Amino acid sequence: MSEIRLFVSTSEPVAEQVLEALSGLFGEEDYAIATQEMDEANGIWEASIYGTQAQEAEIAERFASLIASDFPSLKLERETLPDIDWIAKSLEGLKPVRAGRFLVHGSHDRDKVMPGDIGILIDAGQAFGTGHHGTTAGCLNMIDDVLKSRKVSNALDLGTGSGVLAIATYLMARIPVTATDIDPVATRVARDNADINGVAGGIAFATAPGFHHAIFRDKGPFDLIIANILARPLMKLAPSLVRHLADDGTVILSGILAEQRWKVIAAYNGAGLKHRRTTWMNGWVTIELVR
Repeated sequence: MSEIRLFVSTSEPVAEQVLEALSGLFGEEDYAIATQEMDEANGIWEASIYGTQAQEAEIAERFASLIASDFPSLKLERETLPDIDWIAKSLEGLKPVRAGRFLVHGSHDRDKVMPGDIGILIDAGQAFGTGHHGTTAGCLNMIDDVLKSRKVSNALDLGTGSGVLAIATYLMARIPVTATDIDPVATRVARDNADINGVAGGIAFATAPGFHHAIFRDKGPFDLIIANILARPLMKLAPSLVRHLADDGTVILSGILAEQRWKVIAAYNGAGLKHRRTTWMNGWVTIELVR
């Protein structure tokens, strides 16, 4: 069955707002949601949701209702997609991304890894995290800073996606890392990426919604927890996340739009953490908190 794409065309800031709204509306369901720059010269971006033709009527009704309510100036558009691996296609030709000491690259850019770089090979896959998104790059920069400035002996990557943050942490610190995701496809992709990067033996993977899985009890407490998810689930998870943090632990949070920053910080202040710093990248923020 052919796949379809429903989308709106707008500016980058509004596209990110639509992405956040779509994530809130469809976040618990199995739909791909994304933003993409379409015309750099004119600053045109698209915010899209993908589905099958059988799902189109329901998706379109909900998307149209969202637009009418929150973005009345936007027009909902539609595209039927040919039978192409669009995840792989979207990653073709992406340039390597440098973040701190890390260089995230595809197979075709192995030669770009220089002496002193920590190279991470992430090719096209079915899970989020190539380093190109502001949240992933922001986390990589902060992981680099944290691991250089303090001793970390046990780390958790919550919502691991492609596994890039878990891989980066292990490659830099050579410490036990636990990586979990609610999506079994993401867990499999992350494990495959760890294997490709030669670090599968140092990372424990599990498909785990929330903190109910035994792996958190068995591997914790963690003195570094990284969670690149979205603001709403991060706020909901705050008490449980902090319970699994070691006494002198550090938390790195992202997937947070700039305007959501203080709500997330307030949730973690209420759970007993102190805000240390915030960094900004492409409309998204990465937050560091400590005990």
